[in-house]
Amino acid sequence: MEIRHLKLIKAIVEEGSITKAIDKLHLTQSALSHQLKEAEYQLGTPIFLRQNKKLILTKAGEKIYETATEVLAKLSSTEQEIKKMIFGEIGTIRISTECYSSYHWLPSVMKQFHLLYPNVDLQIIMEATHYPLQKLQENIIDIAITSDPIKDPHIKYLELFQDEMLMVVSANHPWTNKKYVVAEDFVDQHLLIHSLPLETVTIHQFLLAPAKISPKKITPLPLTEASIEMVKADMGIMAMAKWAVQPYLKDDTLKTIKIGKGGLKRKHFIAILNNKQYPSYFNHFIEFLQTEINQQWNI
Repeated sequence: MEIRHLKLIKAIVEEGSITKAIDKLHLTQSALSHQLKEAEYQLGTPIFLRQNKKLILTKAGEKIYETATEVLAKLSSTEQEIKKMIFGEIGTIRISTECYSSYHWLPSVMKQFHLLYPNVDLQIIMEATHYPLQKLQENIIDIAITSDPIKDPHIKYLELFQDEMLMVVSANHPWTNKKYVVAEDFVDQHLLIHSLPLETVTIHQFLLAPAKISPKKITPLPLTEASIEMVKADMGIMAMAKWAVQPYLKDDTLKTIKIGKGGLKRKHFIAILNNKQYPSYFNHFIEFLQTEINQQWNI
């Protein structure tokens, strides 16, 4: 018998049906049936019996399934050990940020790192967005990317980069005549934000809330492209990082305005647990992230 036969038998048993086994193995029904008949022919005995539309292992099938489980587990373990010898350590890094805009640059950086460390699984934990420091302390993520560090002896912060937030408006908006905007300019505006809660939105946190100013209307809209189209149609305004808005400024339908006379700048940090021992690939990822962002991306 071949490895593919063992995988087939194991999948049928553990998935509970041929249909689910087809999906798991990415086979057609005819290919699966052919492989199963081939395995039974080589053994000279049936592997499954049909009872009430269910496939039940025969005595021979039970023995084959037991062997398949042992062999495939050993094969997987051996493959991992060989990859570790060739490529380095194997592990997982779970990441999240405090805002969705960071996901514009994070996946591409992760992809570059994966080329160097193919056995390190990088996972973006979307459900931790907006609360990355809390989720870091709860051990739900390993790295939090934040621009709003809190003082906590259990958390260590490493500077990642600094960016500037700009207001994005349509080319016909009255603000295009301004050198910069202040909090009072927002009272009659429709502000588009990525998501709630409002306390996590940079423009609210650092400009509007301190001045106790509320825009005329606030609409959460998670899709950046949808927000951009609304801004182009003069149906709202939005704040974006300077590096993130650049691709949308090519056709002159949008304009950007500085926030405050000195600009609204924010530093982003990598947050990790202070007293936790991390594997070497973890430190390599942090160094790679800092270098890639600051040198190649220049944001």
